[in-house]
Amino acid sequence: MKEIYLDNGATSFPKAPEVAKSMVNYLKNIGCNINRGAYTSSFEAENIVFETRELICKLFHFDKCENVVFTKNITESLNVLIKGILRENDHVIVSSMEHNAVMRPIHALEEKGITFSRVPCNRSGELNAEDIKKYIKPNTKVVVMTHASNVCGTILPLEEIGKICKEHDLYFIIDTAQTAGFLEIDYKRLGVDAIAFTGHKGLLGPQGMGGFIINDALAEYMKPLIEGGTGSLSEYEKQPCYMPDKFEAGTMNIPGVYGLNAALKYILKTGIDAIREKELLLVKRFLEKLKDIPDIRIIGKKEVEGRTAVVSIDFPLYDNGQISYRLYKEFGIMTRCGLHCAPSAHKTLKTFPDGTVRFSFSHFNTIEEVDYTIDSIYKCMDQ
Repeated sequence: MKEIYLDNGATSFPKAPEVAKSMVNYLKNIGCNINRGAYTSSFEAENIVFETRELICKLFHFDKCENVVFTKNITESLNVLIKGILRENDHVIVSSMEHNAVMRPIHALEEKGITFSRVPCNRSGELNAEDIKKYIKPNTKVVVMTHASNVCGTILPLEEIGKICKEHDLYFIIDTAQTAGFLEIDYKRLGVDAIAFTGHKGLLGPQGMGGFIINDALAEYMKPLIEGGTGSLSEYEKQPCYMPDKFEAGTMNIPGVYGLNAALKYILKTGIDAIREKELLLVKRFLEKLKDIPDIRIIGKKEVEGRTAVVSIDFPLYDNGQISYRLYKEFGIMTRCGLHCAPSAHKTLKTFPDGTVRFSFSHFNTIEEVDYTIDSIYKCMDQ
C-alpha cells in the first residue's frame, strides 16, 4: 500500500532536495562550532551561518543580517519575543485563532500582572482588523498575531493590523509558522517589528531550526530569555548587548542551519508564487470534491481565496479519530486529528472539544493523490 503524506501543517515532508545532503556534509566533513575557533572549518561554518541569515533577509525583504536570530523552533522564538517585551502591568492583544505557542507564554505571564485581550474572529476564522481598536488600552504594549490559522488555513489581514499598530505606537509581532514559504512576506509592507519563523514547515528545512527577525528599537528594548556563552566578549560575565549575540547564547543547531540554508535556496530558486500556485491548485480540487460528500463539514473558508493549503474537516456522524486512523491504516493517508495545539481556534470555529481531521498539502503532492484521498474518505464513510 502506498503512503500519502498530508500532514505538512505539522512538518513538511519530503524536505527540499538538498537538505539531507547539506546536513550530512556538515556532520561528516565540517563538524566544528562557530565563533570559537580560528581554523578553516570553523570559518567555513561561520560563512554558512552568515549566508543563511542573508537568505532569511531575502525571504522576508529584511535588510539587517545581524538582526536575524536563530532558535530551535518558532515556539522558542515566540517565547523569547513575548517574554522579552512584556513587563509588569503590560497588556497584549491576540486573535482568537492563536496557537498555544502564543497563548501559553501569555498565560504564564499573568502571574506577573500581565493581561491580554482576545479579538474574536468569525466562524470562518476571519478577523476584522478594525475590531482591534476596541481592545487597545493605555497599557497595551504589543499585538501578537498568527499570519494564518494552523487549523483551517484562514489568512489574517496583517497589513491592515500593522497600520493600526503604527497609529497607536504598539509593537507588532507575527507568527509565520503556516505562511513562510507559502506567502510572500514583506517585512516593511506589513509594518511589523518582529517576524517569528520556523524552518521545518513551509520552509522545507529540518526540525530543530527556527528564528526571528527584529528591528533595532525592539531588540534594544527586549530582555534576553537565555544568557550564556556566545564566543564573544568572553572576558565579561554579562550577556553582550549587540545583535545577534544578545539572543543567541549557547551552541546553535549548526547542522540545522546547513539544512535550512539548502531549503531556502530551493524555495528562492523555485519561487514562492510557484509553490503557492501548486498548493492552491491541489486545495481547490480537494475542496470542490469535498462539497459532493454528504455528512461532512468543511471548517473555515470553502474557497481557495484567503487561505493556505490547510483544510480541516469534521465528520459529525463519525468519530474524527476513527476516520483519521482508518485513512492511514486502510489507505496509507497521513493526516492529523484533534485540536492541533490551538484550542482557542477550535472554540472560534465551533469544533471544540472534538477537533477536526486536518489535511495539509505540499507542492510535492499530486492531483492523483488528492483524488485518491477523496475516494478513501468515501470508503471510510460507507463502512
